[in-house]
Amino acid sequence: MKSLLSFEINNIPIRYKIITLLLLISILPSIALGSLISLTVSKIIDNQVTDHTLQLIGQANKSLESSVENLQNISYLISFDPAIENFLYENESIEDSEAIDDYQMRQFLKGFTTVYPEIAGILVVNSDGEYISNEIYPRSVKSLLNENWYKEALINKGIFEIIGHPSERNITNHVHYKDSEIVSGVRAILDSETQEVKGVILIDLKLRNISETIENVRPGKSGFLMVIDDEGDTIYSPNSQLLNHINPDWFEGEMSGTFSKGVNGTELQFIYLKSAFTNWTTIGVFSTSDSIIEVQEIKFYVVSFLFVVCLLGIGLSYYLSYSMSRPIGQLISIMNKAETGDLSVRYDGHRQDEIGWLGRSFNTMLAQINRLISLTELQERQKREAELRVLQAHIKPHFLYNTLDTINWMARKKGADDVAEVVNSLSRLFRIGLSKGKDMIQLNEEIEHIHSYLKIQSARYKNKLNYSIQVDPEIEKASVIKLVLQPIVENAIYHGIKERRGPGNISINAMEQNGNIIIKVLDDGVGIPMERLDLLRENLAADFHATDETKKIGYGVMNVQARIKLTFGDPYGIHVESEVSKGTIVTILLPILKSDS
Repeated sequence: MKSLLSFEINNIPIRYKIITLLLLISILPSIALGSLISLTVSKIIDNQVTDHTLQLIGQANKSLESSVENLQNISYLISFDPAIENFLYENESIEDSEAIDDYQMRQFLKGFTTVYPEIAGILVVNSDGEYISNEIYPRSVKSLLNENWYKEALINKGIFEIIGHPSERNITNHVHYKDSEIVSGVRAILDSETQEVKGVILIDLKLRNISETIENVRPGKSGFLMVIDDEGDTIYSPNSQLLNHINPDWFEGEMSGTFSKGVNGTELQFIYLKSAFTNWTTIGVFSTSDSIIEVQEIKFYVVSFLFVVCLLGIGLSYYLSYSMSRPIGQLISIMNKAETGDLSVRYDGHRQDEIGWLGRSFNTMLAQINRLISLTELQERQKREAELRVLQAHIKPHFLYNTLDTINWMARKKGADDVAEVVNSLSRLFRIGLSKGKDMIQLNEEIEHIHSYLKIQSARYKNKLNYSIQVDPEIEKASVIKLVLQPIVENAIYHGIKERRGPGNISINAMEQNGNIIIKVLDDGVGIPMERLDLLRENLAADFHATDETKKIGYGVMNVQARIKLTFGDPYGIHVESEVSKGTIVTILLPILKSDS
């Protein structure tokens, strides 16, 4: 069933496949995207509104905390004033003789209300019920020690606390602020040694300072911020038709959060954040319809976009399918002619897309086929001529061997054994170098070749050159590229040993290591200068091309490196180490290959 379905799909013309594909990849994803946006945009906007409102509430809380912190700092400054300390600690009534101190303390308190106009008044009461103030005074002769705010300060034991709006207290202000227009903060002053209460500082903060901080912060289009204390009493709330009262149970003791409630027939969104410093909770209230309007607007644009995409997708799919299938049909017709043997046909088109590229490549292929046919005929003729030349050249090595054997026999007959030895070494050198045209020889043959070469050089330089060769018997039969040692040893002689004073030594060591052949050629010649050594190493690592600077010392080495890399690839090849006046070490890394013979 599956193969039958695949066969039927493959038989559909490419034009209809393209139309179907374009419709699937344009319209269906657009519809899916629109549906996904419709499902998630509401949630995204709600999250954004929540995050934005929490940021606004956080900023409002910071401003409120700053105001409360100022009141706290002022209470500390007042308690540290010497005159206030005398008033609190001496526990004596202010006599007429102390009228100047009384005046100074009032002026001191007045200075705070001048610098901080948000302060409605400051009252300092000692443990005997006597008081000092710049703006506040008792309504009656009742003792201030029985006031609720005084008792609240005693409970907190020296910690500044905001107690909210004043209620039923026996003091008033010269300006006669209403209780709803101010917020009070109190702090008890304790003796540092006995922790005995010496008095209480009361500071009234104008509610206008709080309202100015948050009244211009509006979440949503018609929302507002309000502030309540930890008892659920309202500290600040603007006049709004959306909400008249907050139930503290709605917040469930959490520091921050968001929830929705139906109030007076309107679905309201509440976002709140509690300040750990003031214990006030700032609440953002706005109608959920504010975000619904934005969601509906986004959905309208999404639906409009989907309609345009579907309309364009259908039109473009028909146009593109025709523009793609028509030149393909033309190309198929030309290919059918080429299949019959007519290689003179050509695609005639100027398109710059893949189909035009395919047509031009088809033309190039036909031209290349014609050239290959001609080239094959030419190569057949050249091959026959090369075979004749090889047969003729094969005679030359035999003639060379025979001539060297004749010279060797004549030298020995004359008693010139040293000459005979050199000629014999040269004969072996040529024989192994030619190797019947083979590129790979056994390692022992390569060692025999370099041994013959060193014998000839020793005869030439007499006592100038000494050498030693050591080969691990286990790798003697391994196959290696021929003539890898001769260029390196030649460099060691001509650029190392020859240039030094006195006799020099060359050591050749071949061993097996980690499944590879390691051949080290060591000499104690003059070494390679650092600049030239760096240049040689750079060329050995970069495509094996010797420069004019390295040809003088490294052409043969570069040639060997190229042959090793081209035959075995990385990581095989040559590594050179050298130190001036001490010598050079050339390391050759080769794989272990079994010999055919």
